[in-house]
Amino acid sequence: MNAKTEVEGSTMDTVKLALAVLMLAGGIAGFYYYEGYSLLFRVLGLLAVAGVAVAIAMQTMVGRKIWAFASDSRTEVRKVVWPSRQETIQTTLIVFAMVLVIGIILWLVDMALMAIVRTVTG
Repeated sequence: MNAKTEVEGSTMDTVKLALAVLMLAGGIAGFYYYEGYSLLFRVLGLLAVAGVAVAIAMQTMVGRKIWAFASDSRTEVRKVVWPSRQETIQTTLIVFAMVLVIGIILWLVDMALMAIVRTVTG
């Protein structure tokens, strides 16, 4: 009995997602079809259609999973300890210095290899 309910739920979810995609495609098509009207009204209409499409998509299992993921991501971002301005500047300067040092080392290795190649080839 549960398997049948899950199959029906997934079928309805598919129908809802298809309806949301069709509404969004229709909204975009309408945006360009009514090109002669004010841009403000076209944008507002597109936003309204997109809002309804998102509301329909949120009624599906996929929509709820995406919303849960976004909510969990927001929670995790709040837990991050962001570096101070001084730490950011110091780290940036260290990166620049290391890039310069490695660049000089690679230049010296290139010069040595070029001298070896010139010696060997005459």
